[in-house]
Amino acid sequence: MTVASEVGSGAAASGSGRIPALNWGDAHRTVIQLRYGDLDAMGHVNNARYAEFLEVARMDLSRALDLREADDRSVLARLELDYVRDIRLGQEVVIETLIERLGRTSWTGVARILADGVPCAFARSVQVRVDDQGVPAVIPAGMAGRIAPVMVRAAGS
Repeated sequence: MTVASEVGSGAAASGSGRIPALNWGDAHRTVIQLRYGDLDAMGHVNNARYAEFLEVARMDLSRALDLREADDRSVLARLELDYVRDIRLGQEVVIETLIERLGRTSWTGVARILADGVPCAFARSVQVRVDDQGVPAVIPAGMAGRIAPVMVRAAGS
């Protein structure tokens, strides 16, 4: 799987149905190249692949925001995924990611998965920063400034 990314591009139209209408134009974008092995017997992308695509997007976002391992040593604590429509081989798949909340030791990200510009899934994930022993650790002060460009903003902000 190969990826390409952008931060803050004027990406596809706002969400539909279970996908909230957020400031998706500010989102980090990761392009996912589909492979034949991503398909299931019904000819669409296997639902388990969506979680893998989201993992690639989280790693790509960290790289784009220059979050080093010292800042972004984290574990995925929760993943929610709402499927809206299927994805088929040959479609352009893009994951748009925003940070919804930055707490003391964790942050919540939201993402929508688009195929040919059409929302196909919405995800919310919680990541917890941990120390060398796996114990939750305080997020460094400078991390908030690096995340600011991809934070969810109120309408009109």
